[in-house]
Amino acid sequence: MGGRLIVFEGVEGCGKTSQMQLCAEWLESLGIPVILTREPGGTELGLHLRRLLLEKAEDKPIDEVTELLLYAADRSQHVAQELKPNLAAGKYILCDRYIYSTIAYQGYGRCLDMNLIHQLNHIATGGLTSDLTIWLDVDVEVGLARKGKDGVGLDRIEQETLAFHRRVQQGYADLAASSPTNIIRVDGNSSKEIIHHIIQGIVREHLNVS
Repeated sequence: MGGRLIVFEGVEGCGKTSQMQLCAEWLESLGIPVILTREPGGTELGLHLRRLLLEKAEDKPIDEVTELLLYAADRSQHVAQELKPNLAAGKYILCDRYIYSTIAYQGYGRCLDMNLIHQLNHIATGGLTSDLTIWLDVDVEVGLARKGKDGVGLDRIEQETLAFHRRVQQGYADLAASSPTNIIRVDGNSSKEIIHHIIQGIVREHLNVS
């Protein structure tokens, strides 16, 4: 059995972590080996980059292009160290964020050059694309309110302006519209159980899981 890369995307507080865990448990119950990972932070190097990217630094903010390059560096290491080897070993990888996050956050959110973003994504991934991307779609205000209630302080990205997060959300909507066979929208406002049931159906249909 060949490995598969399933990516979970969405704005802050959309429920990716919970749904990834439920999906992993379901796949494992079918005898499918599963790896849970994330970007940034899916490798030892990535953990250091994640801290640099997400910690708030009021006095010395990260330049937007620097931020983009750090995400690309994290992805390059992640693909080489974790994604490609585990896919080759026949494992299903559930990944919290991948290339579409960079397009949505740095392209739409930061308004950086899309050509540069596409070039860096291609270099970092070596052309590795997801077999399926699940976009958990929730209103920006709803997602941020969820993050505010989880008892953990908001990180640098979560503290961005509402306008920034709305641009990110528009990015996901545009991406889903342009790639309807690869990016599947799931309404993230339903209960965890209903969303998980929907995701099961999507995975069964698109990846022939039975």
